[in-house]
Amino acid sequence: MSTVETTDSRQRAEPEARTLRNYVAGSWVEAEAPDGTLEDRDPATGELAARIPLSGASDIDVAVRAAREAQPAWRDVAPQRRARAVFALREALSERREEIARLVTADMGKTLGDARGEVGRGIESVEAACAIPHLLKGQNLEGVARGVDVELVRQPVGVVAAITPFNFPAMIPLWFLPYAIACGNSFVLKPSERDPRPSELIFEIIDSVDELPDGILNLVHGARDAVNGLLDHPGVDAISFVGQASTARYIAERSAANGKRFQALGGAKNSLVVMPDADLEVTVPAIMGSAFGAAGQRCLAGSVCVLVGDRGRQDEVLAALSEAASELGVGPGDAEGTEVCPLVAPEARERVAEAIERAAGEGAELILDGRGDPGPAKTMLGPSILATEDPESELARTELFGPLLAVVRAPDLEAALEFVNGSRYGNAGSIFTTSGGAARAYRYGAQAGMLGVNIGVAAPISWFPFSGWKDSIDGDLHANGDDAVEFYTRKKVVTSRW
Repeated sequence: MSTVETTDSRQRAEPEARTLRNYVAGSWVEAEAPDGTLEDRDPATGELAARIPLSGASDIDVAVRAAREAQPAWRDVAPQRRARAVFALREALSERREEIARLVTADMGKTLGDARGEVGRGIESVEAACAIPHLLKGQNLEGVARGVDVELVRQPVGVVAAITPFNFPAMIPLWFLPYAIACGNSFVLKPSERDPRPSELIFEIIDSVDELPDGILNLVHGARDAVNGLLDHPGVDAISFVGQASTARYIAERSAANGKRFQALGGAKNSLVVMPDADLEVTVPAIMGSAFGAAGQRCLAGSVCVLVGDRGRQDEVLAALSEAASELGVGPGDAEGTEVCPLVAPEARERVAEAIERAAGEGAELILDGRGDPGPAKTMLGPSILATEDPESELARTELFGPLLAVVRAPDLEAALEFVNGSRYGNAGSIFTTSGGAARAYRYGAQAGMLGVNIGVAAPISWFPFSGWKDSIDGDLHANGDDAVEFYTRKKVVTSRW
């Protein structure tokens, strides 16, 4: 969680806290940071943990130049040797995975269980990138004419910059970093200014891996100016981004204007369809984890529950959801029994609480109200459930990014799919049913890129792309899987006659 420093008196009242440094060309360096620093605070207690430099254009230039200078030699390294370097990184990360997870909890706020899962998924991406000698193989066609052969080869794009979000401060940098360097590129990471310390730790681990040469991997801290510096720098060839939809569109437009390729993964409003025949012993716990895990701060969170069937069955399911949600433990991420962690910042809690107030004022039924004690950092918000009769309301359609579950009703699966497909987003969704026919109809008709059947969070493993649709992505290529190799390489077709 980060807030801008305001007054000298505020600084004097705070305990001493170190200022993070950038990592450039294999060394930790002080940022010039012409606009000063931000505060990195514990999301559960509000205590100051570190200060984050607001890197400016000169800081960005130093990092990009280091990356560009190092990349040609790295490209010349054989793919199998690059793969071994990535595998060495995988081993180093695995040895310190618990340390990374605990820092994710301390800096972002999520529970230790969630943090361990996040780190594990990030390491999975590193594992997948170790297959790069196979993934980089091209194509050839012999004898297209007398004595003429054609072959397609893949070559790196050059310098890749990644701009990553607060909600997965370890996993999402590891979505991009291993594939980019395995393909022969160099890399500059700008992590979220809300919780950059897990990225710092990852780069400490990188610094210990001898197989990774200096300059291939670089880290710069900062906020909007750092983002714009990367988007505008002529030495950056490609941009990888995850964040809210409006920022994804901004990244896409500015990257395109500067002639850069981009993958910009945006927001979501994911629906969970509950059929009348759903097994509630499976369904209810899955929805609890999907809607309220990480305090709903996931782009794969199930934030709308679509109840299908007659009113009696709908009410039965709603009562079961409300009872289960009311029993979830709310507290600091590192506390035993916590299932709903703090939001990342006080303003995040306030934004969601205001949305609850608006929805109730507009006629939504407040089934469960989590607005209680906000805690010492003003970031705690318990699970909240509201049922709305307006399928186009803010509650039903807008990404609110908190522990808030909207409930809508549909008479049948056809109507449920009409609601699901009416969203501007197409990131993910799930159906809960014991009917193979219903599952197949949902799988065939739902307009979203990641679907689950009796699964609360339909997150694909790293060997498959994170394949959002519609306003959940700008660009054509996703993170992970074959899409990552497509994005981080350029195709060259050679026609030869001998």
